[in-house]
Amino acid sequence: MPIWFAMVLTGGILLGIFLGTRTGSFNLRPSEKDKLKEVISYIEDNYVDTLGRKALEEKAISGLLEKLDPHSVYISAEEFHEANDPLLGSFEGIGVQFRIESDTVTVINPVSGGPSEKLGIRSGDRIVKVNGKNIAGIKISTNDVMRKLKGAKGTQVKVAIFRRGAGGLLDFTITRDVIPTYSMDIAYMPEPGIGYIRLNNFAATTHEEVHNAIETLQQDGMKKLILDLRGNGGGYLKAAIDVADEFLDRGELIVYTEGMNHKRDVSDATADGLFEKGDLLVLVDEGTASAAEIVSGAIQDHDRGLIVGRRSFGKGLVQEQLDFKDGSALRLTVARYYTPTGRCIQKPYKDGLDTYNSDYYHRFMNGEMEHADSVKFPDSLKYKTPKGRTVYGGGGIMPDIFIPIEKDSAMAYYNQCINKGLVYQFAFDYTDRNRAALMRFKTVDRFIGGFTVTDAIFGDFVKYADGKGVKRTGRDLAKSDRYVKTMLKAYIGRNLLDNAGFFPVLNTIDPGFNKAIEILKK
Repeated sequence: MPIWFAMVLTGGILLGIFLGTRTGSFNLRPSEKDKLKEVISYIEDNYVDTLGRKALEEKAISGLLEKLDPHSVYISAEEFHEANDPLLGSFEGIGVQFRIESDTVTVINPVSGGPSEKLGIRSGDRIVKVNGKNIAGIKISTNDVMRKLKGAKGTQVKVAIFRRGAGGLLDFTITRDVIPTYSMDIAYMPEPGIGYIRLNNFAATTHEEVHNAIETLQQDGMKKLILDLRGNGGGYLKAAIDVADEFLDRGELIVYTEGMNHKRDVSDATADGLFEKGDLLVLVDEGTASAAEIVSGAIQDHDRGLIVGRRSFGKGLVQEQLDFKDGSALRLTVARYYTPTGRCIQKPYKDGLDTYNSDYYHRFMNGEMEHADSVKFPDSLKYKTPKGRTVYGGGGIMPDIFIPIEKDSAMAYYNQCINKGLVYQFAFDYTDRNRAALMRFKTVDRFIGGFTVTDAIFGDFVKYADGKGVKRTGRDLAKSDRYVKTMLKAYIGRNLLDNAGFFPVLNTIDPGFNKAIEILKK
């Protein structure tokens, strides 16, 4: 009997251990070296719902990076091209700018010299079928359209197009090709002797674009330059260094980077700059970040030019990219960058990602967007330039001349029309209906000098906006009306002539641009 009881007791203990393992009450002791791998395997084998290992790994990587800093990120294979293409200077596809209008893919402009333009696809064409499948009226997303139209160079895609005035659908077979993308929105001479260059990012081709633009503007008589980096979110570090080199003397420090596991790497200017002399002014705002701040910081620290606008974003971290075989990638922060005076302009991120990303809201609420003295810097973040100007670290590039955000009660009607997209939509519809007549404005000069938003056009817009719930009310509407008319002309110009027809019109009512012109004239 004692032996029998001992056997039952032993069996119960073994059964309890087995059941404990299945219910999770038994303590696993994975090896310290492979803890993450063992946890993923354990979840994959035992989780209550189905989870693939790839999904688990991606969740684990993303969760891990979230605890590091705001700019270390994991990019899935599906998102990779969308994230990387803007920095490469080109992609492979059919070469059209489009937007989804009334649930239909509408061509805004074919890329000059691209395969679509060569086949005769025009602005205003509607792409309704791709490879025989309908894509109109199905709530298709922009990303889905891009996936259907992009593809390897030399491959073909068949599209069916609706065109106003044509008897039926027009069929095209487009051979995909390399389509260039540009960092430079525009380069032109707004005033005699004053050049203007606007950059939207820093990509593989940015320096070449800027170099060629400066060369052309100098041939046209440029002596002073406005470099517009507002809204420029950055990009490649090397592109920023090469662009800054165009403005600085040989041997002057542009930037240096340094990290715990990355020794100091110093970048100095060479003797190859095209605009090392002459008045230089850089426009910045809260959307100016990363590589754009490197250029701004180098110019400010060497007293090379004036920084005008509002405090920049404040990203002073450098990422390296690790590519995986499945097409995904990891961008890890490996160093901080420092401007020539030694300041790191990275804003704090210890309070979490939500606080970091809502920084613009806090700037607006604390009055910084309207008053420069609302920005407070501790003495430890103050630096001196060679000429004795005070500059600041720890939270973006503080401009030398502050431009407040526009806040005018007389602009209420304009602001409502812009914020609801009514000006853009009306301009698009107007261009679409009157494209044949508007084609006489074949050059920018002809359009700017010859096209006017008449009282009749403006009256039609007011009726359109009224039908969308925006009433033209207020005591002083003169300024608001002028802004609406200017933006209508700018958007019509963009629909006809791309950015060349947009920015010269837009800039006439841009406070930052006009302040820059005023400063350079003095």
